[in-house]
Amino acid sequence: MSENTTVTSADGTTIAYSAWGDGDPIIIIDGATAYRATTPENAATAELLADRFRVVNYDRRGRGDSGDTAPYAVEREFDDLAAIIAEVADGRPVTVFGWSSGALLALNAAQAGVPIARLALFEPPVVANGSRAPLPADYVEQLDAAVVEGRPGDAVALFMTEAAGMPGEMVDGMRGTEFWPMLEAIAPTIAYDGRQVGDTMSGRPLRENLWDRIDIPVLVMHGTETWPHLAAGAQAVAEHLPTATLMPVPGENHSTTADVLAPALRGFIEED
Repeated sequence: MSENTTVTSADGTTIAYSAWGDGDPIIIIDGATAYRATTPENAATAELLADRFRVVNYDRRGRGDSGDTAPYAVEREFDDLAAIIAEVADGRPVTVFGWSSGALLALNAAQAGVPIARLALFEPPVVANGSRAPLPADYVEQLDAAVVEGRPGDAVALFMTEAAGMPGEMVDGMRGTEFWPMLEAIAPTIAYDGRQVGDTMSGRPLRENLWDRIDIPVLVMHGTETWPHLAAGAQAVAEHLPTATLMPVPGENHSTTADVLAPALRGFIEED
């Protein structure tokens, strides 16, 4: 059974979260467009870990039950994470697990000094070689313009085609589904993720100083059946971080199940 509550971030934004169990905290960060109502696998993972850990899953600002305060800056999401840590850690070491672009938020927060004991990442969306086309240089600007001009569906479509790599005709077919309005509702936050991504999907090698202050254990996971560029991106992140371990996850793609994820997180923490 989860506990649902809120915390107030440094700029006054209300951040909603669910928590399970007690013990050393594990905080789960969703990737682009995802939040608690759309990621039941997070709750399932938390239930498997609640015997030993305090597992927290939160709605990133602008999504689900969390608020939002303009103007956005990547640092505000570091503040959100820090506020949750201050609320739940009580001096205990904190593990942060990030899905996809949520993994980049986790890395950026650790680089900024948010008190994290270890990081676990699943398929950070990095394009550091020629394994796929890079994001357009003006990707974030295009997202912002679509939202400001009242075209949230175009922002969603841009994300799906340029960032996620889906065929345009497939995205066009999704516009009439019952899920599309939910995606349009959080369209402004897609640019938030774009800012967290920064230049990591530029096709160029990761900058030497990008995460040079991270000296904690890092587990970088990718599915063995995922898109080749995501496996290459995970490898690039692991090679970039001296304290990182790369873990291919057999049979998985750009997601995995609680039965796979929970033991991986438990083993990573207990072996540290």
